[in-house]
Amino acid sequence: MNRNRLMMLIVLVLLIASFFLFDLGQYFSLDYLKSQQSALETYRQAHPLQTAALMFLVYVLVTALSLPGAAVMTLAVGAIFGLFWGTVLVSFASTLGATLAFLISRFLLRDMVQTRFGDKLAAINKGIEKDGAFYLFGLRLVPLFPFFVINLAMGLTSLKTITFAWVSQVGMLLGTIVYVNAGTQLGKIDSLSGILSPGLILSFVLLGVFPLIARKILDGIQARQVLKPYRKPDRFDRNLVVIGAGSGGLVSAYIAAAVKARVTLIEKHRMGGDCLNTGCVPSKALIRSARFLEQTRRAKDYGFQSAEAAFDFAQVMERVQRVVKEVEPHDSVERYTGLGVDVIQGEAMIKSPYEVEVNGQTLTTRNIIVATGARPFVPPIPGLDQIPYLTSDDLWTLRDLPKRLLVLGGGPIGCELAQCFARFGSQVTIVEMAPRLMIREDEDVAELVTTRFRDEGIEILAGHTAKSFEVVDGEKHLKAEYQGSTVSIPFDQVLVAVGRAANTSGFGLEELGVRISERRTVEANEFLQTNFPNIYVCGDVTGPYQFTHTAAHQAWYAAVNALFGSFRRFKVDYSVIPFATFTDPEVGRVGLNEMEAKARGVAYEVTSYGLDDLDRAIADGEAYGFVKVLTVPGKDKILGATIVGEHAGDLIAEFVTAMRHGLGLNKILGTIHIYPTWSEANKFAAGNWKRAHAPEKLLQWVERYHAWRRGG
Repeated sequence: MNRNRLMMLIVLVLLIASFFLFDLGQYFSLDYLKSQQSALETYRQAHPLQTAALMFLVYVLVTALSLPGAAVMTLAVGAIFGLFWGTVLVSFASTLGATLAFLISRFLLRDMVQTRFGDKLAAINKGIEKDGAFYLFGLRLVPLFPFFVINLAMGLTSLKTITFAWVSQVGMLLGTIVYVNAGTQLGKIDSLSGILSPGLILSFVLLGVFPLIARKILDGIQARQVLKPYRKPDRFDRNLVVIGAGSGGLVSAYIAAAVKARVTLIEKHRMGGDCLNTGCVPSKALIRSARFLEQTRRAKDYGFQSAEAAFDFAQVMERVQRVVKEVEPHDSVERYTGLGVDVIQGEAMIKSPYEVEVNGQTLTTRNIIVATGARPFVPPIPGLDQIPYLTSDDLWTLRDLPKRLLVLGGGPIGCELAQCFARFGSQVTIVEMAPRLMIREDEDVAELVTTRFRDEGIEILAGHTAKSFEVVDGEKHLKAEYQGSTVSIPFDQVLVAVGRAANTSGFGLEELGVRISERRTVEANEFLQTNFPNIYVCGDVTGPYQFTHTAAHQAWYAAVNALFGSFRRFKVDYSVIPFATFTDPEVGRVGLNEMEAKARGVAYEVTSYGLDDLDRAIADGEAYGFVKVLTVPGKDKILGATIVGEHAGDLIAEFVTAMRHGLGLNKILGTIHIYPTWSEANKFAAGNWKRAHAPEKLLQWVERYHAWRRGG
């Protein structure tokens, strides 16, 4: 720290220390100011300019040093100078003091903070540079943090001093008027009955509703600012246009039609989106066929000498398509037309916040919901584009079983499909860059799945980073790096399953200026609004979860907020999001697992129950896996649950319900479960928690009681 900074720091420490050492805070209490009200008023009448100047200087000093007392001083100024002159005095004094605090923070701390934490603050700096004035204005109107914290924090950013000053002056004005007005009413109290005066009650009502009014004002200013360049039609063709007919789009359109809004649903490809056509439905159909085949190989486990299932892989894939066709009517044009949705098959183009063009027709709409989903992400690995590769989109066109299948990626999609093809007879190799499969699950979960995979002949190359694809003597190879060495992996077909990328391009979002995050998803607030207040978003295109059921969950919020947001808006609730990976064993989860709890610093207890002890699991020949529940230490409140084993995706539903409605393990334990069923596992897990928290001292006394009853 240089000499100038050191000298300023010493002066600041002395001033702040003096404030507390000499107990100057007593002079900034309501009781003291009330006791001195007459004297202050008399002095002001005799020396108006000197009083105003003294009040101004003290206010600036208190604000600049971030000392307590500014709110009380605002009330005092209102009581002494009245609404108009009090507002003028406080408005300029608070701005000057805040700016000085801003400059002090910048002078003393900014360089050090930016040097040490610059990489972590990069996103904040970028946001401040782009929208710093508007962000500060929002904090001033609706103070989420005390003003002195805002002053100091903004000093650490790159926001210009002049911008900070004028935005603070304007942003704090309404709040200043409300507080000064409250001060004028406090000054009129002569007795306890004065507390009930209408003027004072109104002032405190204003203080209570001010944040709500300010929020509305801020939203209105933001909307006007963003929408100003675009002509708003005098009349709209529709209340809502939904782009994309996957899970999120279908539910959004359904809700809008159910509340009698005029809604148009636009889909350029196939109704039902990825889930119906290339994702959830076909993959589960394939998993079922592969599972049946595997069970025949375990005939002796079920008391049979042998069992065989001759199959043609092409027929299996045709069966998958028949399943898709059977489910298809649920998401069809005919069904949604019958529900009152105007369905258009074509390519949408957003021309303005109020206009969507499709098939040469321009539709005007009050609101738009973007539900365009995601697509398989294909990493830019050298040579991959020279080899015909598969993704979860086009895998379903296969009719010949690959002899050697390389699966790039050990996440849910890669694991599910790898196990399927291995059971049909492919030699499957999974290449995963992370140190293990299913990196988002706990190690004991991943280990159970990994063990099963290896038992079924799947080769798992974890910790391998794909570097390039090559064709050597007519044979395809992946060159991967493992612990500093290069490994060559031969294969016949490669399935790329390393994640999914949001569909944000090609329909006017970026051209319009809708913000795209660094993850290349559409940015949205807690109401699922984009930076355009009448353009909403739901599903994989925005995240943060890429599940069909989460897209449907978000769709309710997007549709209701779009149609009724002028009256009431709802924040999307991500508190209880379940999901499952449909490997064998299945993995079902909701809430926190151990890995996430440790990362977030959340204290927890673990209770487990092994499915090898469950009667139904033993009877079914599937006695493996476990139920693991995380709870608040010493309490039965559920933080999260993970189930690994048969029917895990179904069994997790009981914990989802419990968490959603605030039920603890005691409630699950007290619920009757049919015997013998898989769901008993949840009850037995709750029973294990209860035994671990048995009241030992009470039980000792109960034991003595029973001994006494026996005559002992």
